[in-house]
Amino acid sequence: MNKLLTPWGEALDREHPLPEYPRPQMKRDSYVNLNGVWQYAITHESLRPLDWNGEIVVPFSPESILSGVERQLQSDEFLWYERSVTLPDGFDRGRVLLHFGAVDQCADVYWNGTHVTRHEGGYLPVTVDITSKLRGGENTLTVRVTDSLAHTIHAYGKQKYKRGGIWYTATSGIWQTVWLESVPEKYIERIELTPDFDRRILRWKAVSNAPLKTHVTVRMGGTVIAQSYYEGEGICRILPEYFHPWTPEDPFLYTIEFEAGEDRVESYFAMRKFGVAEYRGHSVFALNGKPCFHNGLLDQGYWSDGLYTAPSDEALEFDIKTAKRLGFNMLRKHIKIEPLRWYYHCDRLGILVWQDLPSGGGRYDPLVVSAPLFTGVHLNDRHYHLFGRGDARGRERFLADMESTVRHLYNCPCIALWVPFNEGWGQFDALTAADRLRALDPSRLVDHASGWHDQGGGDVKSYHVYFKPLKIKGDGRRVLALTEFGGYSLPIEKHIRGKKFGYRMYASATDWQKDYVKLYEQQVLPLIDAEGLSATVYTELSDVEDELNGLLTIDRRVCKAEERVFRPLNEKLKFM
Repeated sequence: MNKLLTPWGEALDREHPLPEYPRPQMKRDSYVNLNGVWQYAITHESLRPLDWNGEIVVPFSPESILSGVERQLQSDEFLWYERSVTLPDGFDRGRVLLHFGAVDQCADVYWNGTHVTRHEGGYLPVTVDITSKLRGGENTLTVRVTDSLAHTIHAYGKQKYKRGGIWYTATSGIWQTVWLESVPEKYIERIELTPDFDRRILRWKAVSNAPLKTHVTVRMGGTVIAQSYYEGEGICRILPEYFHPWTPEDPFLYTIEFEAGEDRVESYFAMRKFGVAEYRGHSVFALNGKPCFHNGLLDQGYWSDGLYTAPSDEALEFDIKTAKRLGFNMLRKHIKIEPLRWYYHCDRLGILVWQDLPSGGGRYDPLVVSAPLFTGVHLNDRHYHLFGRGDARGRERFLADMESTVRHLYNCPCIALWVPFNEGWGQFDALTAADRLRALDPSRLVDHASGWHDQGGGDVKSYHVYFKPLKIKGDGRRVLALTEFGGYSLPIEKHIRGKKFGYRMYASATDWQKDYVKLYEQQVLPLIDAEGLSATVYTELSDVEDELNGLLTIDRRVCKAEERVFRPLNEKLKFM
């Protein structure tokens, strides 16, 4: 297999990878980054190993090049991590919290040999209070991980032990930043920020581990423009002279500070509103009350050297900046939840995000999940076994993870829409899921069943179209969106990781780009006026292992798309 390194992976500092503060939406001045070189072992025993296999670079999964291991963890194995930790002088302010951005899939965490938490699920953060387990001088942090893609109730997305086509190398273990922070005895555990665009109000909530009155300060640049002082929750009114809407073209962010007792937290928010408007008799997406065309790319977030984990913060920025440079205003984050810094860059750089939930369930029957593509038949998703959802525990776990995901990403201004299910993969009760999402987050829209097996709910009439002309129609009620299409593949030799796979393969860059333009000009653009098409999601932003339909190569060293061609074309995708 080719060992393709991205430019950032090639320059990786093994001792200090991804050193940036990992949670910009809730920032304190207390931070110790634990990324870097740890000991690791892979065993068949559940007891801590006496001998270690060697070193692993956290937070890269052992399957990745950048981890230094390059070994696939199997479902009957245990992955062990260990490192020593010495707290800086004066770090402990009362309580010390240990954070993992994400660990795939089930993790047992030990501090100085004592079990402190067990976390299940590969995409959401882990936090544990380790105050009572601390000792002076050197401490020992140990993590034991198991990961199974078979017979699991947990989401696993597009991971496969035997990758190929649209299924990719499985990743295991720690794959997001590990870090410590110290807080007072009484502290803010979570904040919730809800902009009320029409009333020019920010509604805030601060959830603490004890009753605390919270002083909130909003700043525009260096100027204080609003303040409030309540226990638990309140509002901040934005006066007309300070009201600055957020858009992809003008992604303005306010800063906000929370002071509760001895605790202080910094964050940011944007004044924006997602909804539906009317355009020439059609329901279309709206931003801040005005029609807004969502012109996007499918973004799977895989890297040639880090797999699930970007090699650097600059790499995260690069993907977003490339999409914007080419004229796109949206990314559909596909079957994956990124580190919070990715959403922060979308917030500040100005790009809309459609957020998929990672899929799960049992084996997918191709004849079932692909039925709408070839026959036009959409099956009722209450037939759980047809969709690999016969296990009630798995269905319950998905709904619990859905609620946790909304809470985790709620404060990200860029997220415009939730996508609970994609192409029938582990789909079940999509109408109920859409209702739950609305209750959890009324501020955003929902595509309840992206592409196939439409149950008639949500805000979007969603189509995936490959292999045939784009002949789509709305239902007169929901927003019409082309949520996957294209997939034109241009292999770039020496920048391919694996075999060559694509929906339509090209040998010539000239022919590839000519047909891309033809697809948009002859099939996509006419649908805006004729049918009220409101969004497009082209497949895709970057190549992924064998799949070569990206505008970028998987190592991010070649952009196949010429800005002089793509940007003027994308400027046509709008409501006039």
